[in-house]
Amino acid sequence: MIDLLNKLLSLTTENEVVEFKEARRQYDKNKLGKYFSALSNEANLSGKSQAWLVFGVKNDKTVIGTIINDHQINDYKAEIANHSSPNLSFVNVHRVNYQGRDVLMFEIPAAPEGTPVSWKGFWYGRDGESLGALNLNELENIRNQNKSYDWSAQIIEQATLDDLDPAAIKKAREMFAIKNPKLKEQIPTWSDRTFLNKAKLTIKGQLTHAAILLLAKPESEHFISPATAKISWILKDKDNLEKDYQHFSCPLLLEVENVKSKIRNLKYRYIKDGSLFPDEVDQYDPYIIREALNNCIAHQDYSLGGKINIVENEAGELIFSNMGSFIPVSVEQVIKADAPESRYRNSFLANAMVNLNMIDTIGSGIKRMFVIQKNKYFPLPDYDLSNNQVKVKITAKVLDIKYARKIAQLPELSLEEIILLDKVAKQKLLTDEEIKSLKAKKLIEGRKPNFHISSEVAKASGDKARYIKQRGIDDKFYEQLIIQYLNKFQAASSADLKKLLLDKLPEILAPKQKENKIRNMLQKMKRNSLIKLNENREWQLV
Repeated sequence: MIDLLNKLLSLTTENEVVEFKEARRQYDKNKLGKYFSALSNEANLSGKSQAWLVFGVKNDKTVIGTIINDHQINDYKAEIANHSSPNLSFVNVHRVNYQGRDVLMFEIPAAPEGTPVSWKGFWYGRDGESLGALNLNELENIRNQNKSYDWSAQIIEQATLDDLDPAAIKKAREMFAIKNPKLKEQIPTWSDRTFLNKAKLTIKGQLTHAAILLLAKPESEHFISPATAKISWILKDKDNLEKDYQHFSCPLLLEVENVKSKIRNLKYRYIKDGSLFPDEVDQYDPYIIREALNNCIAHQDYSLGGKINIVENEAGELIFSNMGSFIPVSVEQVIKADAPESRYRNSFLANAMVNLNMIDTIGSGIKRMFVIQKNKYFPLPDYDLSNNQVKVKITAKVLDIKYARKIAQLPELSLEEIILLDKVAKQKLLTDEEIKSLKAKKLIEGRKPNFHISSEVAKASGDKARYIKQRGIDDKFYEQLIIQYLNKFQAASSADLKKLLLDKLPEILAPKQKENKIRNMLQKMKRNSLIKLNENREWQLV
């Protein structure tokens, strides 16, 4: 246990499955229950058998010891067992004498497969070191663990080979041969029934939902009702008004190419470093279109009865969306792991699509999409996992060539750090862990939630102007502007001074935050006897 404690103390920071508490004499039972729920759920999601809550250690991992006794520990165990659901308690509580001080190591079991652990009716989770509600995606991920049901593998008794499209079967044979070159000579000798079994689209010659989706005639879609095999392509102008649309149905194996042909993949020109000539690239890399579209087909939750949408905007954006939660914990975790997922929503369908060379399951597809966008200096793919949907936005233009080029060329930045800086540039919320990581490396400045690139990144990327616009200028500068204004015009209303300062405040602040800053600045100047309100409720110099 001392070796294990040393290992925990050597961590650079607390994480989802390790928490340190001082707890010298006692610890609040309700807080203990919340941490029990959160750590148990996070252990499940991380694939670990247990999590650790350690008493007698500060956040900075200084060991101070605890005098909590066995009687108190028994009370804690009873409280957890009575108010957790399912009724669980600690696997063990280890008392360790460490450098002459007692440390308590509470061993918390991982939530059972398929069953998230709640405390007094609420599910808790962790976001880095922070305690909070277990988010919807994580909750669904745990609940779905014990569902052996695979919608795509279900057999349709009434369907026969006559319900499949001959052209789709022919195309499937060609793609199967590309994926399996050693079988190229044998494939033409197989009957359709034999081929479909070997491609794992049928089960003992019987058609599955996966076979209908990929190979069926359009009129055979009814076999999977109330699910649909629909893909909608919608074209919108720069004002977001609909200009054109088209719907696609079975067989999706053939229709994927028709959907791709609707996307207007224009050429984009810009000048790279060290060149006098413009570089010409496709707005949308063909790999990204293929990967995003086939991912929608493979991972859609067909039990929800929704369709796949592809919205193309003339302003240079492409948005793919499908129904169902994102099964991995996060996009960032997928990129960091760079490995296959252990579980798929539609395993049978995914395997069939692998056999037909539509997708791969080595887990690098999403990461490759990010790398392609980064190398073109385009904004990185933008994922939205809310409302039980997965949306990914691909932007097909350089928003700031100088900034993007320099960020991409900073050699010490990893892809994960570039992704986080991209989130900062888009003013998206960062987790506490992400904030700590970026601040430790001096990549960002500011206070939550208004972060901006640090002066070091601005200097390295040659983007000092952006830094000043986002960070703002010292308050003394704004005070001098107010004083100059009042010297010139003797008096000014709050509205006058707001008009003077609003466009000069940091870009990263929301309009309401800018108004609050101006109000606080005026009050500070008033306290410092620089300005005062006259009888007309106007500001003037003291």
